[in-house]
Amino acid sequence: MTRHQLAARRFLTAFVLAAGVLAFGAAPRAAAVTSVSSYLVAAQVDAAGAIHVQATITPDGASGDLVQRFAATLDTNDGHRYRFTIADVRATTADGTDAGAVSTPDGGYTVVTVPDATVPVTLSYTVTGAAIRTDDTTTVSWRFLQGLNVPVETFEATVEGPGPFTMIDCAAGAPSSPGSCTWFTGGTHDQQVPTFHDGPRGAGEVVQVIVRYPEAVVASNAQIENVWSLDRAFSVRPLPLASALMVGLLGLAALWLTHRRFGQDARGEGEAPTVVAQFRPVAAGQSEFVVTDGIRPGQVGTLADERVDPVDVAATVVDLAVHGSLLIRELPRTSPFARTDWEFVRRGDPRNLRPYESTLVDVLTPGGSPGRLSVVGHDVTGALPKLQSELYDDVVERGWFARRPDATRNIWTLGSRIALAVSVLLAVLLVIFSSFGLLGLVLIALSLGAGIIGQEMPARTAKGSSVLAGLGVLSGQLLTAPTGEMPHGREHHELSEVLPYAMVLGGTERWIDGLVATDGDEGTDETELDWYHGPAGWHLQHLPDSLRNFVTTLEGSLVER
Repeated sequence: MTRHQLAARRFLTAFVLAAGVLAFGAAPRAAAVTSVSSYLVAAQVDAAGAIHVQATITPDGASGDLVQRFAATLDTNDGHRYRFTIADVRATTADGTDAGAVSTPDGGYTVVTVPDATVPVTLSYTVTGAAIRTDDTTTVSWRFLQGLNVPVETFEATVEGPGPFTMIDCAAGAPSSPGSCTWFTGGTHDQQVPTFHDGPRGAGEVVQVIVRYPEAVVASNAQIENVWSLDRAFSVRPLPLASALMVGLLGLAALWLTHRRFGQDARGEGEAPTVVAQFRPVAAGQSEFVVTDGIRPGQVGTLADERVDPVDVAATVVDLAVHGSLLIRELPRTSPFARTDWEFVRRGDPRNLRPYESTLVDVLTPGGSPGRLSVVGHDVTGALPKLQSELYDDVVERGWFARRPDATRNIWTLGSRIALAVSVLLAVLLVIFSSFGLLGLVLIALSLGAGIIGQEMPARTAKGSSVLAGLGVLSGQLLTAPTGEMPHGREHHELSEVLPYAMVLGGTERWIDGLVATDGDEGTDETELDWYHGPAGWHLQHLPDSLRNFVTTLEGSLVER
């Protein structure tokens, strides 16, 4: 079955199931006359597809109104609506007197009323929109009898056309499920003109006449509108579904290729991992922690995940303290239920500080005076964008990235947001005006996918990839290297040096435990560590809780921004 034949069948099926039901259901309650003895139609189809109708209606003689409701629209089950135009409505008696017919629109109907009909009247009108194209033919289908408010004893219709027809059919009965007419004929030696006969029919019942002509004889004049519905907007018919699948697959392939081309880290041919730090033996069973090329924990964390996170800032603070730029002093609580606070004391700068480190020291010790975390925490939060910017510049300066990771993400985020806005607009238009709603959803999903992939687009240089590989080696060492093999007499310093790197790479708890294990006396340890001082009565055994609370509080103040 061709596409046009399918369209014609849908049209006829919908006409049977929809228009008749509505016409019957909307028939007036009050009868005008008791019955019509005959309803005789003489119709002529012109070359443009218009149907010119003259219907002679003979009432039973009782006085009253004849009312007929003609369906002006017809919704099909494939999301289309056929619209019919009924014009030039007029009713006359046998002597040519105007019978005073009134035609009024009523929703999807044209209602024709002939008042006080007691004698035969001829109802004439013209229908356009009932001729639809089916391949190289035109099917003319119209319910000459429909929506009449009284029963009909005999119905008969003749339909003349501008040329030969190829098929005729007739259906009659209840609007929802009409059967066959009593008889119909045409194109024979005795009866060339298509003739249709039926009856009796009850009030509101229908007689539908169908005549098919070659397209060259009668042209189509169907007025077809799209009717919005969820089923139509998100159609799974072959073309809309195939379009959505094709665009989705091509879009995914494009995203994958783009990430592979621009988001993959560069690789140096045969380049070995860069040693970031190592445990170098200094004596039998003893080793010291040595950092290569002054690589700092904040730089390590930024390279590892391409972001400056709160943990990178916290590790930098601890690293500054371990290397003598700051002293972190835990203050005594004012009450058992008060929050712990810490004080930062600025000390000499034994090493050259990176810009982001200098910014952090200045914020924690405003004007060189000691600062409390509860007070300067807000300032740290305010300075975070500057810290992040300086760290991003730092890793670019080291040659680990060709472009700042945040700038790369921002470009992709902006692009994906623009694409998402355009996709949403296109999706709305597709849903409203077409059956390609699935395609709109695919476009939205691809835009969101571009935003997600954009977060992974920062690419490391070959040098950055080599350092990253070295971080993998160091991370394994931090999780496995013995914590009790530090050089004698320097255990505190060596173990403390490891802590900031463990904070960003993993293994923090075991290195803190290593520090705790060095406590071999019963005395208090308020100043045992040169970078972290506790309140009166503090022991190294309290370091895990103290440091955990410190890091959590500091990171929390940064997250609150």
